[in-house]
Amino acid sequence: MFDTVFRNATIVDGTGQPAYTADLAVSAGRIAAIGPGLGPATETVEADGLTLMPGIIDGHTHYDAQLTWDAYADPSPTLGVTSVVIGNCGFTIAPCRPADRDLTMRNLTHVEGMSLEALRTGVRWDFEQFPEYLEMLERQGVAVNVAAFVGHSSVRTYVLGQDASSRVATDGEIAEMAQLVRGAMAAGAVGFATSTAEPHNGENGIPMPSRLADEREVRALVNAMGADGRGVYMLTRGQGTSIDFLESVAADSGRPVIVAATFYNGTNPTAAAGTLAQTRAARERGNRVFAQVSCCPLTMDFTLKNPYVFEGLAAWKPAMEAHGEAVKRVYADPAFRAAVKAELRDFRGRRLFNSQWERLHLVNAGRPENAGLEGRSLADLAAERGVDPLDCILDIALEEDLETEFTAVLLNAEEAGVAPLLTDPDTHISLSDAGAHLTFLCDAGYGLHLLGHWVRGRGVLSFEEAVRRLTAQPADLFGIADRGRLAPGKAADLLLVDPLTIGRGPKRKVHDLPAGAPRLVTDPVGIHGVWVNGTRIVDDNRVIDTGRRPGKVLREFAA
Repeated sequence: MFDTVFRNATIVDGTGQPAYTADLAVSAGRIAAIGPGLGPATETVEADGLTLMPGIIDGHTHYDAQLTWDAYADPSPTLGVTSVVIGNCGFTIAPCRPADRDLTMRNLTHVEGMSLEALRTGVRWDFEQFPEYLEMLERQGVAVNVAAFVGHSSVRTYVLGQDASSRVATDGEIAEMAQLVRGAMAAGAVGFATSTAEPHNGENGIPMPSRLADEREVRALVNAMGADGRGVYMLTRGQGTSIDFLESVAADSGRPVIVAATFYNGTNPTAAAGTLAQTRAARERGNRVFAQVSCCPLTMDFTLKNPYVFEGLAAWKPAMEAHGEAVKRVYADPAFRAAVKAELRDFRGRRLFNSQWERLHLVNAGRPENAGLEGRSLADLAAERGVDPLDCILDIALEEDLETEFTAVLLNAEEAGVAPLLTDPDTHISLSDAGAHLTFLCDAGYGLHLLGHWVRGRGVLSFEEAVRRLTAQPADLFGIADRGRLAPGKAADLLLVDPLTIGRGPKRKVHDLPAGAPRLVTDPVGIHGVWVNGTRIVDDNRVIDTGRRPGKVLREFAA
């Protein structure tokens, strides 16, 4: 007798092949059989024509801290995700010496938009080394499957301490870091992650440690990662890091390279296509370099207390270095304003914010008398006041004690430019940033958006191809051999959906983090169940919290 049988399901198996109708049986957490008339079973799920597909593998998350207090990695399971890859950009919490814990949390507060009080209240520090972190997750249990990068900034801080964000490493320090990376890989890391991106700053605007690494350090650590013929190198790329260099790293190490983040930028419309062309050429030369892209418009909510939108600007650094009332004095300073305006005029087209003030709106006024400003763009408000848009946003924020809430559509706004990123069969569709930027955005439902908006709404991809891009393709990229496909013997990570309604709902704010800290979440639409290793954890858009944690900490990856 099977544990579970899904009857009369439309099977979309993750390979990209056409859908077909069949039953699917599960036993002992694995797919036991697919075919007509299966049974009997302890539990029967009448699919009645609903689509059964592999669970989504989210390859770009930041749940490293959250998983220490939340085994479910909420909200990802309700949004169809059964496996998460954590540690992206190298912003991990292991390895970490006890003396560096508060620094690590303060940096995460800034670079990943996390609440410091939530981190201080919630993070369980039952580890120091990376292998101990994985062991802790296994002891407490996880509801979804977890693959973890070892993070460059954490490794650098562990070896260089306070110098990690201020200088290049010595040969001896590089050797010590390489030993940590090799140890993490032996313990089951999926690979090595880092960042050179200019907006990636820690507390007080200090660059995250990985940004101080030179090319010899990067090569040494990636080669250490790939010494046993395993591992993926993941990089969030800054303007000074070329695809040619990353291809040479792929060639030297023999390992695949994932390059984040490729968005369509209407102010520099050829940049994304150029990245795709360069990575495609690298693959044609036998070097596995893949662009990581998003299917969602990059929209951020923010206040001037935490204006991540602007912090990639060098001229914004005085505001990042200030605290409390000093921040307001910086915002009011004509010299600061002049410097920011000058940098915004210096068009480069690869920044997060490129002076598209018509796409930046005031959404919640901090004073009742300003309610009439809500919903209006900064371009309109500035024109009405006869001032520069930068002066306008700073003046309004200062008038309202920095409580004004704004929203900006930053990248991926023009769908005609986004579609080619998705139809390229070798791009990695991901970039949810789930677990990070919690008050800025929630793209954990990117897979539902792909299936609902881009497949059903726009017809850009077939349903079968979109499922492949969310399941089998990332499984192959990360070397997760037994997931991402519906076939006998594979792990029973399953998602039951209605393709006629699937999508993600509007964002909403909740206060359910440790210390009551806020975050944005979105609700699923059209999901009828999620199973991890054969155990149902979501039922009709709701988490089933039975105390069971059926996920696995993934430690073995194919070459």
